[in-house]
Amino acid sequence: MKRSGPLFTLLAGLVLALFMLSVNATSGTGSSSYSDTSSDASDASEPTASPTTSAPGDRPSPTRTTTPTSSPTPAKRPPSDARYAGRTDDDSASIAITLRDGEAVAYFCDGRATESWLKGDVEDDGSMRLTGKHGAKLDGRIVGDKVRGTVEIRKRTWAFTAPKTRKPAGVYRATTEVRGEKLDGGWIVQADGSQVGILTRDGEPAKAPRLDPATGTVALADGGRLTARPVVP
Repeated sequence: MKRSGPLFTLLAGLVLALFMLSVNATSGTGSSSYSDTSSDASDASEPTASPTTSAPGDRPSPTRTTTPTSSPTPAKRPPSDARYAGRTDDDSASIAITLRDGEAVAYFCDGRATESWLKGDVEDDGSMRLTGKHGAKLDGRIVGDKVRGTVEIRKRTWAFTAPKTRKPAGVYRATTEVRGEKLDGGWIVQADGSQVGILTRDGEPAKAPRLDPATGTVALADGGRLTARPVVP
């Protein structure tokens, strides 16, 4: 019986050793193929914010005040083509003006001996300065449906008003040579059908025979005929 004690002790040690070997085999101390990346994922998804400083070039530039550009001024156009016929303010003479393509031609006539043909440009604002022989000049301006202005001939000045009109009113002229005699006639037909004119024969002015505005025919006292036509610039 004294020998059974050491035997039991030896058996107990063997059992304990086998148990320890079994535990080591099942738990193991080797590396595993699975790795926990939760901490790495957390680190990647939550980057650490660091304070940023803007570079000098990134600073907002001061606001610039821009001056709006004005729209271009529409180009002006000369007054439209038209006819004007009227009389001087003292009712001593007639005047007619024809406009076309920014130019004008005018005829002043008192029906006896004083007459003048004038021409020139018409400005975009309707003003005109026409000139003729022997220093004759006309200064006028379109005001509404009229031309107002003055005519100066041989150092004498007349103020006039010439309302806008239509055919057959206006200015007519006929120039020809009959049997060696030079004839030059001018006529002004008013809107009411009245007319005045001068026919010059070889430099001698006289009252002109009546003009037929519908045909332009002028019957002369000696039986001859002239054909007058509307005057345009």
